[in-house]
Amino acid sequence: QVQLVESGGGLVQAGGSLRLSCVASGYIDSINVMAWYRQAPGKQRELVAAIGSRGSTNYADSVKGRFTIARVNRQNTVFLQMNSLKPEDTAVYYCNCDQHGTDYWGKGTLVTVSS
Repeated sequence: QVQLVESGGGLVQAGGSLRLSCVASGYIDSINVMAWYRQAPGKQRELVAAIGSRGSTNYADSVKGRFTIARVNRQNTVFLQMNSLKPEDTAVYYCNCDQHGTDYWGKGTLVTVSS
């Protein structure tokens, strides 16, 4: 059993920056990929960014060049640095990880970007 807790969401003006964090706790043996997803009102949940245990990263086309995912250690903590924010980035952002074939999700943190 793994628990994920996100923090750092809030209100920011277009062009501003925000940093999200996610901390994993509980029974942690071998977490592979950690990722950030987001879901805007009336839209499907989508992958924003992912990072593997060796540091390889992957980003959605819509955030490339603006967002950066980082892992402070191999298992427990992941950040999402969001720069040049746009109103269309407004969504609930969810932390995700996989361990032994089981997906774990955080409760989400709301990011609102005003124009």
